[in-house]
Amino acid sequence: MSTEGLQLRSLVKTSGELELSLVPVTLPDPAPDEVIVRIEAAPINPSDLGLLLGPADIAAGKVSGTKDRPVLTAPIPERFMRAVAGRADESMPVGNEGAGIVVEAGSSDAAQALKGKTVAILGGATYAQYRTMKAADCLLLPAGTTAAEGAACFVNPLTTLGMIGTMRMEGHTALVHTAAASNLGQMLNKLCIEEKIDLVSIVRSEEQEALLRGQGATYVCNSSAPGFINDLTEALVTTGATLAFDAIGGGKLAGQILTAMEIAANRRMTTYSRYGSTTYKQLYIYGGLDTGPTELNRAFGMAWGLGGWLLTPFLIKVGPAEGQKLRERVAAELKTTFASHYTRTISLAETLQPDIIAAYNKRATGEKYLINPNA
Repeated sequence: MSTEGLQLRSLVKTSGELELSLVPVTLPDPAPDEVIVRIEAAPINPSDLGLLLGPADIAAGKVSGTKDRPVLTAPIPERFMRAVAGRADESMPVGNEGAGIVVEAGSSDAAQALKGKTVAILGGATYAQYRTMKAADCLLLPAGTTAAEGAACFVNPLTTLGMIGTMRMEGHTALVHTAAASNLGQMLNKLCIEEKIDLVSIVRSEEQEALLRGQGATYVCNSSAPGFINDLTEALVTTGATLAFDAIGGGKLAGQILTAMEIAANRRMTTYSRYGSTTYKQLYIYGGLDTGPTELNRAFGMAWGLGGWLLTPFLIKVGPAEGQKLRERVAAELKTTFASHYTRTISLAETLQPDIIAAYNKRATGEKYLINPNA
């Protein structure tokens, strides 16, 4: 017996408009190794917003349709159409991760073992009432764990573990992290305390600094403070951090971090070199909270690197066995180290309301939205 439900779709039209709608989807009976999950919680991560909203001007959007099946249409400025040309006129499902109850299961032992259980999933199309998954790709949540508690157990937790894994693989001993008061930043802070790793957290307000220090952070630098560069440099001298993960992307911050790392490294040098220190410094951009150009002043010698970092390539690099160990660790610490906190839970229909979009699209620190597609 097939399963029917609604799925949120994002469509970029060649006419220069974004259309968000709820589309009826029919899921066939699961194959022997598959299950159907009734999704009860799916977080709105920054990584979801690019596909969901693209470069559309949501403030100029208009809602049509019905209360239960709204359709949002918003213009896309012409200068941004080239950037989304590759997805033009293709209706795309949205949502990287989520959690829910297995309501149908294939005939295999692995699938049958999950029937009626609460699982977390990763793989796209989670802003939907139902999702077909391979049983092997579902993470069984510990007894007593709700879908809301397990909804965000992939992207943010595995990213923090991936940052630490990258640090170790590349021979660094300490980390720098920007936008550090975010849900992800708070997880990374807890994880580094647990593993006794020095972490330099960069925030943008006194309130955010107080938040992290209240959670045990030692090195917190406020980028809006007059003494920011000096505070950052002193933290890098003390920790010896030579690896940074930057969620901001645009602006001057990446260059400031590399420059401060170079100043810290030069303090440890015993002889002068016109080429700067020989200490290698690496900064990875993994987010784009600032969509402007990345500005580098090139005041950090010649031993440095700037690149992009994503979770999926890291998991491919470490392999399936290590990836499964990381997932199991996340499941075991979902209510402690990897706990997520949400500002508000919304329905699929509410996800398309312009005022609610404006709220979750702010990406404000400490404000994270959760969708319950079956609300």
